[in-house]
Amino acid sequence: MGCIGCSCSTGKDSTAGCRSNGGCASGGCNRHNTHDWIAAMGIRDPQPFDVVEVSFKNGSRKDFFKNPSHSRAMTGDWVLVESFSGGYDVGKVSLSGELVRLQMKRKRVRSDAKQQAVIRKAHDRDLERLDEVRKMERDVMIRARAIARTLDLNMKVGDVEFQGDGRKCTFYYTADGRVDFRELIRHYAREFKVKIEMRQIGARQESARIGGLGNCGRELCCSTWLSEFKSVNTAAARYQNLAINQTKLSGMCGRLKCCLNYELDTYIDALEDFPDRAERLKTTAGMAVLMKTDVFKRLMFYAYAENRGKFYALHVDQVWEVLDMLKRGEIPASLDDILAMAPPTEESEEEEQQHDYESVDNVIQLPMEKRKKKKKKKKKGRTDQSLASAVEKAEREESTRQRSPQGRPDNRNNRPDNRGPRPERPKQQGPRPERTDRPERTDRPERTDRPDNRAERPKTPPPPREPRPDNAPPKNEGGGADTRPNKGTGNPGGRDKQRFKEKGPDEKPKDKE
Repeated sequence: MGCIGCSCSTGKDSTAGCRSNGGCASGGCNRHNTHDWIAAMGIRDPQPFDVVEVSFKNGSRKDFFKNPSHSRAMTGDWVLVESFSGGYDVGKVSLSGELVRLQMKRKRVRSDAKQQAVIRKAHDRDLERLDEVRKMERDVMIRARAIARTLDLNMKVGDVEFQGDGRKCTFYYTADGRVDFRELIRHYAREFKVKIEMRQIGARQESARIGGLGNCGRELCCSTWLSEFKSVNTAAARYQNLAINQTKLSGMCGRLKCCLNYELDTYIDALEDFPDRAERLKTTAGMAVLMKTDVFKRLMFYAYAENRGKFYALHVDQVWEVLDMLKRGEIPASLDDILAMAPPTEESEEEEQQHDYESVDNVIQLPMEKRKKKKKKKKKGRTDQSLASAVEKAEREESTRQRSPQGRPDNRNNRPDNRGPRPERPKQQGPRPERTDRPERTDRPERTDRPDNRAERPKTPPPPREPRPDNAPPKNEGGGADTRPNKGTGNPGGRDKQRFKEKGPDEKPKDKE
């Protein structure tokens, strides 16, 4: 299934994929593969049905066609079919006979609807032409994405499919909203010289066409057998007690996984026995809060609101009994008393198996293994670093020797010592005598006869100030007018300041008595 996206090829093989020719364990090398068991067993239909199901591009697209009697097409034959847009297409018959009638009923297709017909069986030249156009699809898709990007269109080209005769190319794209691609179609027609058809698909349909592997390790369900996509929401995860983690719940398409709906009905049936309003249980020891639920073991785990470190596993029957007590006005003492209310569960004791050999428990004791300490390996980086530093030091010394003036060698430390031996000083015996011939030093009298030769510094009078009229505002230090208002008109302090400023430089203010 889905060998078009298989990575088993080494690049040297002539054909990619596992090359099992339909015998692999997954059921065949085809997307949405179907098994025509009636044709495989060689059973003829009592009432032959003249419609066949034909798959294109390894099952990525399927359709129903009229099968005339002269074509003699059976299940597994490559056939040429009529195209709705003109020309022909090449596909493979996947179902025929009575199974096609059931498939049409399942897909809600009327048997009397107008359908295209099978022209004939395909020969080698038709298959060669089909292989040529299939090899062109990847390069065309890359070029188509580049053109859409240059036009600043909010869309993504996911897949490209050529018609069997190479006259028409269908581009499958995904977009959040409606896209005006009229200019894009003109560029595509000018670039690829074929008839262009644009089809918008969803994210899940894109994953179904491309294929891949899910985090379960198997091929995607949408690309192998799932054909109908049902809506999936986070309620399915809540019913199954799954953490609402968008990363883990999302599939390859970026939407919620379709497999969340597979076991949903089983969980809903199992949850019918659980009480609806049992999130809190009132006890004398404190309020108990529901922490988690084990659906299949029918257990509900409670913990005290003040101390949620210890969980108490209560059976569903015990919880129902506690709810009945609360309705009657009886309050249980604690969760431990609730656990003791129900009778102990009868566990089936497994019979001990009798072995043919004798048990050696507590008979043979193996000695403790002494672990040897691993010797630390010397790091080579440090030795290399020390060697490098030594080499650099030697080069530095050599360069200093060469830079000495006039090329003279520096032999200052190698000069001969012509001085004779220094005579030894006689050792003094006893304590050192004190000197008595030194006169005592008296305090020096202060000199008063030193003349004062310093000249007096002349006093320079400050420059005279111009008289200012009484109504002029006083000036501040910055040169601007002082705009501060006087507090009251009869301020004696302000008058004293004004009189002080009007006095000459020689006059001094009188001291206050």
